[in-house]
Amino acid sequence: MNSALRTLAGIVALAVLLMGCGSSPRNNHYVLTGDAGKIPTGNTPSLGVGPIKVPEYLNRTGMVFSRDGNQLQVSSTERWAEPLEAGVMRVVAINLAASLNTQDIRSFPWDPKRAPDYGVSITLLALDANDDEATLVAEWRVFLPASLESVTRRVSRFKLPLPAGEISAGQIAPAYSQLLSQLSTQISQSIKKHLASASS
Repeated sequence: MNSALRTLAGIVALAVLLMGCGSSPRNNHYVLTGDAGKIPTGNTPSLGVGPIKVPEYLNRTGMVFSRDGNQLQVSSTERWAEPLEAGVMRVVAINLAASLNTQDIRSFPWDPKRAPDYGVSITLLALDANDDEATLVAEWRVFLPASLESVTRRVSRFKLPLPAGEISAGQIAPAYSQLLSQLSTQISQSIKKHLASASS
């Protein structure tokens, strides 16, 4: 009798375990996207993008939401499909290539013997989203890799209102992509201004 009870208990435990596995929440993965524009056809200026630095609290696969005060929520099911640092580098490179009409884009680190005309480094000081808005604060630098001379160094802040109601993970990637587009535009304007002054 004890043997039969033990067998029955084992079967019940196995069934419960299998039911638990079957009901595990599905992971959703998101990527940042660059500006949809014309494919660049030029080859100048050559541009190096990186290094890109993100705050340590964002250096994870799970999406991070801001809550009341200083509280953060890290999602276990809503995830980035690539490291955020790599996603930011990829999207900024796409945006700058389109804006400056150049195909000569290189990711950091590049060959020092073939230094690009311009380098762009970005340190994200904040990249947050809450129920009201998404915010990006970045310290960025445009420099001449051959001489390491700075062209522009600035801290920029961008905000994007979000639809009313509790924030959803599906809103974060598009919002961050728009904020990175605004940052890319500012960086591109700096490079264009320097190009114009150098040719005059």
